[in-house]
Amino acid sequence: MEMDGASSSASGGAAQAILLTSRKPRVFYRFTQQNLPACRPALTPTLIITIFLLTGVVFLPVGLVCLRASESVEELVLRYDTECIPENYRSNKVAYIKDVSISKKCKLNIKLRNYMKAPVYVYYELDNYYQNHRRYIKSRSDKQLLHGLQQKDISSCKPMESSNGLPIVPCGLISWSLFNDTFAFDVKGGKVNVNRTNISWKSDRAHKFSKNVYPFNFQNDSLIGGGKLDPSIPLSEHEDLIVWMRVSALPKFRKLYGVIEEDLDAGKLLTVHLANNYNTYSSGGKKKLVLTTSNWLGSKNNFLGLSYIATGGCSILLAILFALIHVKFPRPHYDTSHLQWNKRGGAR
Repeated sequence: MEMDGASSSASGGAAQAILLTSRKPRVFYRFTQQNLPACRPALTPTLIITIFLLTGVVFLPVGLVCLRASESVEELVLRYDTECIPENYRSNKVAYIKDVSISKKCKLNIKLRNYMKAPVYVYYELDNYYQNHRRYIKSRSDKQLLHGLQQKDISSCKPMESSNGLPIVPCGLISWSLFNDTFAFDVKGGKVNVNRTNISWKSDRAHKFSKNVYPFNFQNDSLIGGGKLDPSIPLSEHEDLIVWMRVSALPKFRKLYGVIEEDLDAGKLLTVHLANNYNTYSSGGKKKLVLTTSNWLGSKNNFLGLSYIATGGCSILLAILFALIHVKFPRPHYDTSHLQWNKRGGAR
C-alpha cells in the first residue's frame, strides 16, 4: 500500500506539472527551451571581408568630415602664468603669488591671426590640477547648497566645515579653492564685453544651488584658498562657483569663464587685462587662457575624426589581408576534411 501511495503521489505530481506547463504561454516555453527564431549567420570569409570593407568605406569619409570640421574651429591658447611674473620673482614664483603686497595685475597683447566669429568662448585651462582626488571630491555638502545653515551635519566638508567657530556656506575644499583669476579684453582701446551669465548648467542652477541660500563666513579665516563670494548674492547666481564645483575627471581641464558675443577680426591686436591671483606654482601646475569658436561638432577636438580614420583604415587593411589569405589558401565552405577528428584519421 505504501508503494501504491508513493506511485499515486508521483503520478499526481507529474500530472500537476504537465498541467502547469500547459498553462504557460507557448512563447515563454519556447524561450526557456531556447527554441525561439534566431539569426545564425554563417561567417564565411567572403562575408567577413565584406563587413570589414564596408566599415572602412563608411568610417573613412565620416572621419575626414569630422577632422575638417574640427580644423575649421579657430582657437587661441595663451599660457600666462609664466609671462605675468615680475623679473625679480622668476626664480621664486611661490613667494610672488603668496605676497599680497605685490600687484597681480598683468597686461598681454595677442595678435589675432584669423577671423573669429561670435560667439567666442573664453575658457581658463589648468594643468596638473587633480580635482578628482578622493579627499578633495568628497569635501562638500550638497544638502547645504540647498538648505544653507539649516543643514547641521556638514562633517563631509572636512577640513573646511567651519571658521572661527561658525559654519561656512558653502563648505568644503572644492568651494574654498575657487578659481579667482580675472580676464578683461579690449581691441584698439575699445572694450570687448564678456558675458558671464548662463555659463553653468541650467539644471545645476535650478536643482543643486538654492536661490534662498547665501554665502556665509566664506574665506573668513587666516588661510585663504581662492576667490571670495558676495554674501548678498544667492548661490544660484554665483555661476563661477557652480562651474568650478562641477569637478573634472582629468588633471588637465578647461572651464568656461564667459562668452564674447561679438566678432573678432583678423589682424587686430587684442589686449588682455588679467589678474594672476590663483596659486598653481606650489603644485607645479600651468594656467592658460583659451579663446575658441565652435561649430556643429563643438569645440576644436581632432580625436573623434582621427579615431574614425584609424578605425576605417584598419578595417580596409584587414579586409585586404583576409582577401589575400583567402585567395592564397582557399577553403570550401563546410569542408569536413579540416575537422580535428578527420585530421587524426577518423573519430574514435
